[in-house]
Amino acid sequence: MNLLDQAKQAVQGMAQAVMTKAVALAPDSWVPGGQPDPLMHSKHGLIGAPVSRLDGPLKVTGKAAFAAEFPLPDMVYAALAYSTIAKGRIRSLDIARAEKAPGVVLVMTHHNAPRLQPPPLFLSEEKAAAGDNLPVMQDDRIHWNGQPIALILAGTQEQADHAASLIRATYIEEDAQISIAAARAEGTTQSQFMGQPLHNESGDAEAALAEAPFKVDATYTTPRHNHNPIELHAVTLFWQGGVLRVHDAQQLVTHSAFTLSRVFDIPEEKVIITSPYVGGGFGSKSLWQHHILAAAAARMAGRPVRLMLSREGVYRIVGGRSPTEQRVALGATADGKLTALIHSGLTVKTPHNAMPEPFILPTRSAYAADNILLDVRHVELDMLGNTFMRAPGEAVGTFALESAMDELAEKLGMDPIELRLRNEPEKDPTSGLPFSARHIAQAWRTGAERFGWHRRKPVPGTVREGEWLVGMGCATATYPYYRMPGGAARLTLTSDGHVTVDVAVHEMGMGTATVQSQVTAERLGLSIDMIRFNYGDSTLPGLIMAGGSQQTAATGASILAAYDALKKELVALAGNSSPLAGLKPDEVGSRDAGLCKLDEPDRYDSYAAILGRARREEVRVEASPPPPLETMHWSMHSHGAMFCEARVNIVTGEPRISRFLGSFDCGRILNPKTAASQFRGGIIMGLGLALMEETQFDERKGRIMNANLADYHVPVHLDVPEIDVIWTDIPDPHTPMGARGVGEIGITGTGAAVANAIYNATGKRIRDLPITLDKLL
Repeated sequence: MNLLDQAKQAVQGMAQAVMTKAVALAPDSWVPGGQPDPLMHSKHGLIGAPVSRLDGPLKVTGKAAFAAEFPLPDMVYAALAYSTIAKGRIRSLDIARAEKAPGVVLVMTHHNAPRLQPPPLFLSEEKAAAGDNLPVMQDDRIHWNGQPIALILAGTQEQADHAASLIRATYIEEDAQISIAAARAEGTTQSQFMGQPLHNESGDAEAALAEAPFKVDATYTTPRHNHNPIELHAVTLFWQGGVLRVHDAQQLVTHSAFTLSRVFDIPEEKVIITSPYVGGGFGSKSLWQHHILAAAAARMAGRPVRLMLSREGVYRIVGGRSPTEQRVALGATADGKLTALIHSGLTVKTPHNAMPEPFILPTRSAYAADNILLDVRHVELDMLGNTFMRAPGEAVGTFALESAMDELAEKLGMDPIELRLRNEPEKDPTSGLPFSARHIAQAWRTGAERFGWHRRKPVPGTVREGEWLVGMGCATATYPYYRMPGGAARLTLTSDGHVTVDVAVHEMGMGTATVQSQVTAERLGLSIDMIRFNYGDSTLPGLIMAGGSQQTAATGASILAAYDALKKELVALAGNSSPLAGLKPDEVGSRDAGLCKLDEPDRYDSYAAILGRARREEVRVEASPPPPLETMHWSMHSHGAMFCEARVNIVTGEPRISRFLGSFDCGRILNPKTAASQFRGGIIMGLGLALMEETQFDERKGRIMNANLADYHVPVHLDVPEIDVIWTDIPDPHTPMGARGVGEIGITGTGAAVANAIYNATGKRIRDLPITLDKLL
């Protein structure tokens, strides 16, 4: 970074600090969320109803078209060849046999690829989406083992795959930095996340730790993790009169359209991305090199292209979670009050992306302590760029923090739940902001009662059933509330009372279309069958990504803004003969397919009557919500209490999870059926993190060695017990609909709850994930 860039960053940092302070001190009424959303207490019946997913019948009958299922005339199929070194140059690339192979239409390499601009890296600009900022197939440089070196187009997928196997490359290898130990020896760098340093400090935590009568000081490690969505990353695209049309598996349609427009140097409106169904994303389905390569090849060949990565291909070019080494040190008095809280350590990133694993995030707001030191540092390796993976930071950070809390509870001779409750903060320990809502104590108490926590034996290894040792463990779950800027929605109300919602959001199985149809119907006083919800299209309004558990808040706020605009338009159209004459938009609300005065419901006028008198077939409005300043004014988080019962076989060392309960405090639950599915899905992913998931990285060659589901293990049905989920359902007064995110919190705390249960069963404390049987023998 040059001096000018450093100066710009310093100025931006100071401006951000001034704005943050000003928003924190502003009156509540000046901040979004200062006035509670009326929908949070709505009793009309749709909010809180267990409505089945509207897309469910399409999926179970096979009528939902995913990215690799769009048939196009004259389409060709793509396959990739990958580098086998970590760093260097391509010396030679023999493509002659591939070009002559049956069905081959094109072999594209850096020798003949069209000239492209480097993609803008995600978080570097408002709409940027790329997983790395490297030029794509523009030169002979190799930056990681697995980088695409050639793309083949052929008449069938089998022909393309065969031709790819015929390509032969030789390389000029250069020294690659692929060892964490070697990189650490050369020095570490302060990490940043979303433009802010991953560092918080108050008091003198090291001194307080030294003086504490009870303390824990341990190191916890987590491995690399790779994404494994059920639907492989795929894209089907074609060029049509200078417009790039893309059917994609995507959780950032608008961002990715912008990014592709920059790469191909065309206007943003010339890239149209649709992504109606996504079979799992979890942070991985943004824009990667295969999108750019497929679009470039389609332009060269003049034909539609389908590129679906193989499972190995996903490991080669789609990032995952980086490894961590975390120190957690806790100091406490005899009554369990924390006097020192230290959470620091090391993670990994690459020179070409901006994503260190931010594992201190959950610790920032978890517990009250007078002396706090939180710090993340990183080294840079020549490897595939890592990316967001479900609950980045919190998933692995809670493993370390909550394992340490369990260790401290044992040293104190205190119940682990009691220790946590004794250190509940009255305000955010690092920001000093008040909590928007925090009912985790209730979640702990109701969860403990339902799980039967009172039956837990505090002495490890004392419960045995045949060959199995049985134990219970618990952990806190937490994930921030986010609402990204850039939301917008369009509402079209027709004279027959139907409403169409247009918003560029995404459906990855979490029930977005269903829940937002419920929200829209409730706001407008309609039945859900009167709502049509259009989404997953970059031409629709809004810059909303499916990530950070924020899509519900961002979409709900956008629909609320559009609803307010619609009320204004309808009140103006109502005319002097309407019962609403003389009223202002903020004096009216909706019921029974019309508007009424809020405190006089009998002053009512139907939508059909208003549009009929105005001789209008429809009224259309579009609006954006205010910036998400509420996150600077309150400390806003979803919370949970996780309970696990684990069994370990005394002969084989095999661990099994026999029961699991998640007790959540996530504000108003808009749809209990879809929310419960999200909670359970997160917990299952957390069980994989705890017991089996591990990317094996060869530090000699920089290659991922287990790039398949035979060697990279994820939970299957027999690994997963019955999972019970409950929630407080207490609305957050400062969020849209009173709801907070539910998509990622389920994975947080789960790893620690498993580890703590295994310790209670066996007396063996495992601080290195995954907890495989070799560590328990």
